[in-house]
Amino acid sequence: MGLGKGLRVGLTGGPGSGKSTVLRMLVELGAHGISADELGRELMEPGTAVFRAIAATFGPGVVRADGRLDRAALAQIAFGDGRVEELNAIVHPATIARQGAIAAEIFAREPDAVVVVESALIFETKYGEGWRERFDKLVLVTAPEAIKVARFVARAGVGDRMLLEAEAKRRLARMIPDDVKARECDFVIVNDGTLSDVHLKVTRVWELLKDAEAPVPA
Repeated sequence: MGLGKGLRVGLTGGPGSGKSTVLRMLVELGAHGISADELGRELMEPGTAVFRAIAATFGPGVVRADGRLDRAALAQIAFGDGRVEELNAIVHPATIARQGAIAAEIFAREPDAVVVVESALIFETKYGEGWRERFDKLVLVTAPEAIKVARFVARAGVGDRMLLEAEAKRRLARMIPDDVKARECDFVIVNDGTLSDVHLKVTRVWELLKDAEAPVPA
């Protein structure tokens, strides 16, 4: 829980939903942004406890000759061989703890801050406190599946299109459907138009978040 009127906001959405774009827009409007993906990458750098645990669990094949993680090999094992929960059990607790620590630092400096944590797996993760304890408000970014898949393929840049589309659909299928998540979220942003369209929607949500207050602890 933040101090004062500080607000902890969870921002979620599946691959290709555009949640990173929404986070960037919220930061430009005045929010403090935390990306779970970026934190995860930092925590998997060589020499960290997370790196050592991944190497010990998945073997030397996930470590490149330069001593860094081979993320492609790790993803193939985790997603292709059905071992994603083993990876999540290592990365998620550390990432969630770091998110909380960063948010606490921000609230200590700025008690009325709005801190937005972007994470695809807010609902899916089995680790750390539940989402109701971690966040005061939840924002879901969604789009039709065809748009999500197309964005996933475009972001990948290179590779066989059919394989990338299959990978996108596989990852989306592993997630709780957006219509289920929407029932638990305070705000839903449908990102199926232009950047101007989504910016207008994000601005409206931002105005409401600024007026929201974190619940007073019992």
